[in-house]
Amino acid sequence: MDTTAPTGGDQTAVPGGSADPDPVLIPPRVQSVDRAARLLLAVANPPRGDATTTALAQACHLNRATAWRLLTTLEANGLVARDVGGRWFPGPALADLAGESPMETLRRAAHDELVALGAATHETAAFAVLTPSALTYVDEVAPDAIVAATWRGRTVPLHATSTGKAALAGPGSPRIEDLRLPLERFTETTVTDPCLLAEELEDARRLGYAGCQGEYERSAWGVSAPVVLSGRVVAVVSVWGPAGRVSPSRLTELGPLVAAVARRLSNPPAVTEPQR
Repeated sequence: MDTTAPTGGDQTAVPGGSADPDPVLIPPRVQSVDRAARLLLAVANPPRGDATTTALAQACHLNRATAWRLLTTLEANGLVARDVGGRWFPGPALADLAGESPMETLRRAAHDELVALGAATHETAAFAVLTPSALTYVDEVAPDAIVAATWRGRTVPLHATSTGKAALAGPGSPRIEDLRLPLERFTETTVTDPCLLAEELEDARRLGYAGCQGEYERSAWGVSAPVVLSGRVVAVVSVWGPAGRVSPSRLTELGPLVAAVARRLSNPPAVTEPQR
C-alpha cells in the first residue's frame, strides 16, 4: 500500500513553472496501479516458471509484503487466483475482459477429442478441470454400447486417481507436500505412502501419463494425461473402464493415446483475430 500522499493538490511541477503537466509529455502514473499492473503481467508470464509471491516480488522489484498486499487485492477482484501450493495464476475476471474464457475454448476443443478417443478405445473418455481447490470432471463421452456411471461433476482426490496423479505430475500443480497428510485410503490398492506416490509421479512424467488400478473405486481402472497451458496444468484427459476390460497390459496401450490428446490440447492451433 502506498502511504505517501500527493502534495499541492496532486499537481506535478514541470520545467517552466507550470503546475499542470502536459499529458502528452509527462503521462500521469499512479505508483500502486503501476506496481499492480507489473505483478499482473508477471503472473501471466511467471519468471522461470515460478509464480510464488517471493519470485513475483523479486521479478517486479518489490518487497514481499507489498507484493502480497497487491496480489491479494487482485485476487479479491478475480484478476488472479492461487493454487493450494501458493502459486499464482490469471483469474477468471481476466477472461471476462478478454472475451470468451480460454477454458471454455479448451472445453469445446476437448469435447471433440473425447468423442474420437471414446470411439477409438470403446471406453469412457473424460475431461477434468484443475482449480485451486479441486479437480472436477466437467465432460465425458461413453460409447453407446457401454453402460457406465457418470463422473461428470464429481471432484476426485489427487493421490488416488489417474486424473489426480496426472495433475500432480505436471508443471505448476500442487505438490505432494501440499496434500493433506496422512493420505486417505479408499481401497486396498490406494497409494498412501508419499514416497511411493512420488515414484509413481516420476514414472508419469517419463511416460507422459499416469495410471490407476482401482485405487479410488475398485471398479475404475484408467489412464490420464495433463493438459498444460502457460506453463501449468489446467486440465486432465482420461480414459477409464472396469478391471475386466482395462487390464494392466491395456493400460499401457491406452496411455499413449491419452497422452497424444493431452499434447494436442496443450498446443492449440493459432487463433486468427476476428475482423472488426
